[in-house]
Amino acid sequence: MKKGEILEGTVVGLDFPNKGVLWMDGEKVVVKNALPGQRIRLAVNKKRGGKAEGRLLKVLEPSPLERQEDICPHFGSCGGCLYQSLPYEEQLKIKEKQVDKLIRPVCGDWGFEGIKGSPLVDGYRNKMEFSFGDEYKEGPLALGMHRRGSFYDVVTTRDCRIVHPDFCRILSATLDYFAEANVPYYRKLQHVGYLRHLLVRRAVKTGEILVALVTTTQTGWQGNQGQVLRQEEDASEKELLAGWKEKLEGLELEGSFAGILHIKNDSLADVVQSDGAEVLAGRDYFFEELLGMKFCITPFSFFQTNSLGAEVLYETVREYVGDTKDKVVFDLYSGTGTIAQIASPVAARVVGVEIVGEAVEAARENARRNGLNNCEFIAGDVLKVVEEIPEKPDVIILDPPRDGIHPKALQKIIGFGVEKMVYVSCKPTSLARDLAVLLENGYRVERGCCVDMFPGTGNVETVCLLSNRKSKPDTHVKQNLSMDDYYRIKEEGKNNQ
Repeated sequence: MKKGEILEGTVVGLDFPNKGVLWMDGEKVVVKNALPGQRIRLAVNKKRGGKAEGRLLKVLEPSPLERQEDICPHFGSCGGCLYQSLPYEEQLKIKEKQVDKLIRPVCGDWGFEGIKGSPLVDGYRNKMEFSFGDEYKEGPLALGMHRRGSFYDVVTTRDCRIVHPDFCRILSATLDYFAEANVPYYRKLQHVGYLRHLLVRRAVKTGEILVALVTTTQTGWQGNQGQVLRQEEDASEKELLAGWKEKLEGLELEGSFAGILHIKNDSLADVVQSDGAEVLAGRDYFFEELLGMKFCITPFSFFQTNSLGAEVLYETVREYVGDTKDKVVFDLYSGTGTIAQIASPVAARVVGVEIVGEAVEAARENARRNGLNNCEFIAGDVLKVVEEIPEKPDVIILDPPRDGIHPKALQKIIGFGVEKMVYVSCKPTSLARDLAVLLENGYRVERGCCVDMFPGTGNVETVCLLSNRKSKPDTHVKQNLSMDDYYRIKEEGKNNQ
């Protein structure tokens, strides 16, 4: 087997989250976006140490597991979903097996309770960031998701299956309006153009919708009506945005608009962020409900993208936390405080720590709105803040970002010596790395399970309950991993993505 060689074979397994596994001449080959049972043609693009990586060229034969009907019309071209051609039961089996395969070598018998499915399989997402672009070079305006494997091409997803039909109606109306007006999209290489993203958020319980058009401030271009938009004379831009707003307000939707926004973003990076926002109609927030509580969500608030799945996840967390009515609970990496507030009825006091100031303000407001007086939210980095809190926790809930917990922060967390931790992870490779450190410092995993928040994709949430075998806090925690080891393991985790 040589680099550049074209090979054919059958995929026999799947490494987390999207790497099909083949064995050829006794060597392991991994190929992204290939499913078990598929016969594929691949090009070897990397080879070392008895392992190789390949690029998928063509699916020669579908997997016997794949459905041939009732799948999304964009599946295969859109890069948003990998598993959608598989029956949902098969998706759950794959995710359950992948997570157990990653965690069991670290923990042994970790009381694995399997996987809990999403209440909704189609139309479950409550947030989408659609991109403007073209489907091919110099093609007509497109709005949707990036083409699989492409940084530039955009597939118009008018019939996306993982969102409510209201998303598709809003996308279609927006695309048709700006295409007719001949408005240019932002070209990432040249850094010129106007249209960047369409952000849509929709609450499952309340049906409220928040829509934001994200553009640059570049208005020196000419539309098909001959109008030239300029920063110093922005009347034409205002008319353009007013027409878009009217187009949306004329739609027949199952939900209702809470707000329609215009967000300006001149960042060179291809990210959805705000350099300034204008409310064109309504307000710049909406409400969602989880487990009997109401949450206010702004355009950039972190909130689980599967509302009904979040209820399953948080009920699992609350069950794992157990009876804490006389105890102090720390919710670290608390985001908008959703977990903290759901845990508060079964705790004496809950303290949330989150680095994003906007999220902390939202958490405080949500706690007030829900009548919770035993929650406190602190803005700051867990690494720097956690030792400054005067109270000491009895229980710690961890819900870190995808890369897991910084090793120095993890050592400080371990130093509290709490009897119980609940770790919520959206990336099992990061979880496995952090669990190795926790186990070496006196903890053990009592039970764990997966919660599928992302049907059709390779992502999954994992919840672990850990108990401390020590009787008191250890202020001289063993540093079991050097920083070099930490970053080596972190890099290995990236290679397993």
